[in-house]
Amino acid sequence: MPLQSVAVLGLGKVGLLAARLLDQLGYDVSGHDLRQPSEEVPFPVLGTDVSDADELARALAGSDAVLSCLPYHCNRLVAEVAHRLGMHYFDLTEDTATTEAIRAMAETATGLMAPQCGLAPGFVGIVAASQVESFDHCRAIRMRVGALPQHPTGLLGYAFNWSPEGVVNEYLNDCEVIEDGVRKWVSPMEWKEAVYVAGTKLEAFTTSGGLGTMCDTYLGRVENLDYKTMRYPGHMDLMNFFFHELLLRDRRELAGEILTHAKPPVDEDVVYIHVSSEGTVDGELRRIEYARALLPREVAGTTARAIAWTTAASVVGVIDLVRDGVLVDRGFLRQEDVPLQALLRTPSGSLFERPGEGQTVYDAWWRPAAEPGSAST
Repeated sequence: MPLQSVAVLGLGKVGLLAARLLDQLGYDVSGHDLRQPSEEVPFPVLGTDVSDADELARALAGSDAVLSCLPYHCNRLVAEVAHRLGMHYFDLTEDTATTEAIRAMAETATGLMAPQCGLAPGFVGIVAASQVESFDHCRAIRMRVGALPQHPTGLLGYAFNWSPEGVVNEYLNDCEVIEDGVRKWVSPMEWKEAVYVAGTKLEAFTTSGGLGTMCDTYLGRVENLDYKTMRYPGHMDLMNFFFHELLLRDRRELAGEILTHAKPPVDEDVVYIHVSSEGTVDGELRRIEYARALLPREVAGTTARAIAWTTAASVVGVIDLVRDGVLVDRGFLRQEDVPLQALLRTPSGSLFERPGEGQTVYDAWWRPAAEPGSAST
């Protein structure tokens, strides 16, 4: 099935950058957003109402694929329209219920249904899967990701560079894990641990959605598997107070409004990644780590925030692999079935290993650990 024309829904920071990357790579791109971009773009932008299934179907007709960069609660309808039209479908969702609905659609799809193609879930699962294959037997997979301001201020040490709906969702929904060989659900914002990446002290704690479909894939093969979000120290306790003691868990929309009003986006962000696996090779116990601290960089003719380019680069790399026949083009795509080295050889995927200006591959820029309540100067 051909994959040349791609409709990109939602032209926020990530969607706009993904559309630019796709256009740069020679795809026929159309953008869809009720608001026109504030900057000039080299592809048409249509003011499509994505909540209207009929209007959406008319707008997508003629495209080979749709990439949804919309909030998670919009994706089920988009997937249903794509399924009806026989298109390829890609999204960035972390929402497990949405993914299960799309997985069910994939059983009768004539195109590819590929949710969870962002950073987490997405790229980090691809990295973890590549590590598992290095072992004769893998006993543990640990995935940690944090999208943070480089210069944290205040007690939270945070800025909402990602979707507020997505952040609130992952802080409040239960988290799937494998513990001692048993698949189970655990509460979010627990299991706190200290993690250091590039010399910076962070705390990691359970959040939902980051594992994607990995519990299905590795149950019976790996004894322990979990995903945690990384933040500067002190963040988890404050968010538990905010959501549970003040009962904002019952008012998710208001919670998102309060948090984004208090902690707006910043341009100087950083994405921390720490993926580690342990297992045996020829009877010897070994540990593999993939640790990065990734900064903003020039991508597709624009300066892109770290969270934007890491997310966009991952999904565009997956689209490239489908177009080139490396991945299946029908049914359901699990991120752990994407070969890491093939992804890193795509033009966008290579950004993860190709240093930007002022960076090394390992981004070993060192700073003291941020303490709760401290402000960088």
